[in-house]
Parts: sequence; C-alpha cells; structure tokens
Amino acid sequence: MRITSKEVEHVAHLARLHLDSEELDLMTEQLDTILSYVAKLEELDTDGIEPTTHAFSITNAFREDIIETSLDQDKALANGPDHSDDSFVVPRVI
Repeated sequence: MRITSKEVEHVAHLARLHLDSEELDLMTEQLDTILSYVAKLEELDTDGIEPTTHAFSITNAFREDIIETSLDQDKALANGPDHSDDSFVVPRVI
C-alpha cells in the first residue's frame, strides 16, 4: 500500500502538526514502510482461527475465600492518632 505525501499532510493537519517538506518526506517514507508491514499480515490464512484477546490463556489464581474474625473496632481506632465516636479524625484536605 502506497501512502502519498498529500495523505500524510492531511493527517498532520488533523493532528495539528506542522511539518516542513523534509519532515513530510520522512514521515511519508516511514508510514509507507509501516503500512507495507501491515499489508503482509493480509497474506496470512486466518480461516478457522478463533479471535483472542490475549496471546496466552490467562486464568486468575484466586485463593479460597476464608471468613475470619476481623479487628475489633475499638482496637482499630486505638491505632489512629485521634478518633471521634466510630471514625478516625483526620486533617481537612481542602
């Protein structure tokens, strides 16, 4: 697939990029190389291949959920510098 400098200039305009003629030629050449690599992918026979979201099958290794007793509220509040009733007192952020 060949890309023209006019197309590159149009995309640069949309991206609000200002390219001089040297940069425009360089970008045209580089984008043409990239698109030629992408065009090679079209040669692959992908019939019968399922679409995937990952290259490898990924499964989460979750541990068993075991219910345990939690920290007593009074003990938890004792760990903070200041508390009021059933919550920690912290400095105002704003």
